[in-house]
Amino acid sequence: MPLEYADGGVIAEHTAVRENAGVFDVSHLGKARVTGPGAAAFVNASLSNDLGRIGPGRAQYTLCCDDATGGVVDDIIAYLYDDEHVFLIPNAANTAEVVRRLTEAAPAGVTVTNEHDAYAVLAVQGPNSAALLTTLGLPTDHEYMSFSTATLAGTELVVCRTGYTGEHGYELVVPSDAAVAVWDALFEADPTLKPCGLGARDTLRTEMGYPLHGQDLSLEITPVQARSGWAVGWSKPSFWGRDVLLAEKAAGARRTLVGLEAQGRGIPRAHMEVYAGDARVGEVTSGTFSPTRKVGIALALVDAAAGVSVGDTVEVDIRGRRTAMTIVKPPFVKTSVR
Repeated sequence: MPLEYADGGVIAEHTAVRENAGVFDVSHLGKARVTGPGAAAFVNASLSNDLGRIGPGRAQYTLCCDDATGGVVDDIIAYLYDDEHVFLIPNAANTAEVVRRLTEAAPAGVTVTNEHDAYAVLAVQGPNSAALLTTLGLPTDHEYMSFSTATLAGTELVVCRTGYTGEHGYELVVPSDAAVAVWDALFEADPTLKPCGLGARDTLRTEMGYPLHGQDLSLEITPVQARSGWAVGWSKPSFWGRDVLLAEKAAGARRTLVGLEAQGRGIPRAHMEVYAGDARVGEVTSGTFSPTRKVGIALALVDAAAGVSVGDTVEVDIRGRRTAMTIVKPPFVKTSVR
């Protein structure tokens, strides 16, 4: 996935998704399949969110947590086909580890298959994404986080009402050998469609306050600390990390992920230090310039003991200069995701 394409750069790609439509080739994302009698129940007893909240044909954001520490091995989208079939889309670098953990824990009769190379994923995102897919004869009347199968360019694919931009959009899971044909069909149907790279993907997701694994979520950052408790089925009898996470939730996290918005021209970046007065109280996990707001924004882990909250001012050390930032509650922009 390129950082950006040649015709316009990150800001043009970002703007296309916010105002029209863009497409991301996110085929680097992992793909894994869990099948067999009790497959869905097994996944539900392993990953954080509660598959019982959804039914077949729905997708769910969930977390694979370490059982001993509660840290996040990866965040995942789970596609529930039925009681014996769950398709998972983890992050690329973590696919092998997620598959390993599931394979080692799987009961007899449940099979976990790494299908990373078998499928491509094309994310069509933006206010005009539905009109584009409708032109191609693809279904677009899904509820948010639901999916169905369809045919395009002579191949069967999965169309899911998901994405990581905050805009109305779809992700197409396509057999790898048909990816180029589907990509070409999208651009033939709408020549104004913008190909988008990793740079725009990062600015778009940061504007929404969506976490990036390895920065805002990690083995050292739990769902409680990252304010991702909404993706945890707290009442479930079993999931990896349940005991330690319940204890952390009850005690209160020692640090919390917050949003920061620059009061001036500074642009925060990951690993920059956050100060309240003379005290170092945290660290930026993700930071960028918001093309929509025209201001620097960030996610940062801030110590609970610092006693700061939404509306308070802190400072970020940007290359040796303290820059004032206001603590805000993400998202940083209002969008039409649903």
